[in-house]
Amino acid sequence: MTVNGSDDVLLVHGGTPLEGEIRVRGAKNLVPKAMVAALLGSGPSRLRNVPDIRDVRVVRGLLQLHGVTVRPGEEPGELVMDPTHVESANVADIDAHAGSSRIPILLCGPLLHRLGHAFIPGLGGCDIGGRPIDFHFEVLRQFGATIEKRADGQFLEAPRRLRGTKIRLPYPSVGATEQVLLTAVLAEGVTELSNAAVEPEIEDLICVLQKMGAIIAMDTDRTIRVTGVDQLGGYNHAALPDRLEAASWASAALATEGNIYVRGAQQRSMMTFLNTYRKVGGAFEIDDEGIRFWHPGGQLKSIALETDVHPGFQTDWQQPLVVALTQATGLSIIHETVYESRLGFTSALNQMGAHIQLYRECLGGSDCRFGQRNFLHSAVVSGPTKLQGADLVIPDLRGGFSYLIAALAAQGTSRVHGIDLINRGYENFMEKLVELGAKVELPGKALG
Repeated sequence: MTVNGSDDVLLVHGGTPLEGEIRVRGAKNLVPKAMVAALLGSGPSRLRNVPDIRDVRVVRGLLQLHGVTVRPGEEPGELVMDPTHVESANVADIDAHAGSSRIPILLCGPLLHRLGHAFIPGLGGCDIGGRPIDFHFEVLRQFGATIEKRADGQFLEAPRRLRGTKIRLPYPSVGATEQVLLTAVLAEGVTELSNAAVEPEIEDLICVLQKMGAIIAMDTDRTIRVTGVDQLGGYNHAALPDRLEAASWASAALATEGNIYVRGAQQRSMMTFLNTYRKVGGAFEIDDEGIRFWHPGGQLKSIALETDVHPGFQTDWQQPLVVALTQATGLSIIHETVYESRLGFTSALNQMGAHIQLYRECLGGSDCRFGQRNFLHSAVVSGPTKLQGADLVIPDLRGGFSYLIAALAAQGTSRVHGIDLINRGYENFMEKLVELGAKVELPGKALG
């Protein structure tokens, strides 16, 4: 990673418990997709509880490039999007967004419906393992799209109306499920999607599309049936809160022996995390407005943990919690089944004094995407160990926030490089750190 100027470096003076209140707004894994859905409507859409994160700004720019009017609503965190005059965008302008997000691939279906064609440049995103986009294109072919590979990306056309189809996902991929939903709602006939992802953010996207006039049924066996309609209208929707950010702050409270009230956190979408948090020794209290997370004193307990698709333990919860597990007594065993490179961040934790050993074998019984492909995807964490400040370079979004947690829990000062990456999914995270009493500063500019 290229380390930018001082604005991309954060000095963290660790050893102080995080205490206080912060708020989480709409989920990073829902809001940008709901914004894309606005393209499908014949009238304006109103999205509330929108966080100020980079992925939202990227999609806002992409929508505006395609003629969608995007403006703030009457309340904070509200966007109004009017797709009445959708138009083709300049290839160079689209390409300017290519390295900053994987969201552009999800514009394909809506643009094919609205314009009959779409252009998708190369895609970015966090480097946490293979997330091939070929399946997205194969899905679009099944709907009737033609795809031409060009030097600067992929050009898609739909000379006739897209048609419903039967699709079975080899793995319940969130991105592929979103692609099918956003394409199937205006396709002719019925689309049946088997082995679909059923994350809360997927359900919320279905709620958005249903408000627009879509006909979507979810079965208990991960099958989603979409009956295409001729036209969709706009929607008025408040995005569900970000359960992944809420869990990150919960892990920060545990690792720093702190006490954080996360306003906006909801029990229903976090039940699996809450069970694991309690097993480790963390405490929480739920009310109508949020959840308070704290370290109740005494020793934390080691656990065996396997990530899985919803309703299992989410892969995005794993990295922040592993930092807290370095302070648990005994051996914790982690089996990462979703992204093969997600445990790479642990080398920096070892540099800080943690004892974490990685293995290529599956240390657990859950189904694994890559157990026979020689990836370091299992870990044994031996604790508790005292962490010491270090020079850290952020590898990806969740790993980056995990480095922040480790630096906050460590003794001494850490220099955390590449903090701008955290802005992709954590709204105003530096301001929130200050509100919680963290001793952090940008070189030459004190924050707290």
